[in-house]
Amino acid sequence: MLNLLLTAVKLIAAIGVGLVILSGASLMALAAASEQPAAPLSDQRQAELRNFLEQDCGSCHGLRMAGGLGPPLLPAVVANKPEQFLAATIQYGRPGTAMPPWSAFFSDEEALWLARELKGGNP
Repeated sequence: MLNLLLTAVKLIAAIGVGLVILSGASLMALAAASEQPAAPLSDQRQAELRNFLEQDCGSCHGLRMAGGLGPPLLPAVVANKPEQFLAATIQYGRPGTAMPPWSAFFSDEEALWLARELKGGNP
């Protein structure tokens, strides 16, 4: 009985080590993928995204982004919000609010570009 228990403990420990190794490998792969820069957005796509901010976002957040149905999105207001947070809000919306998800229209890189644009960080 003791041998069976020891064998089970060794098996569980081996599985745990295997999972840790797999998790570490997965995290390293994700980190490497995130370090590879995406292709820059074309001038045309940047113009389309700026138009989206002015027209579509502006319809709820105000044409000057000073607020309306949605909260203000002025650079001073969003300055303390991480770009990833803003991009996730753009992609997935805000359940229980009028903010819809836009992931069907934008890639993650485009959502990050929009977040940087809101913060005034794009050239």
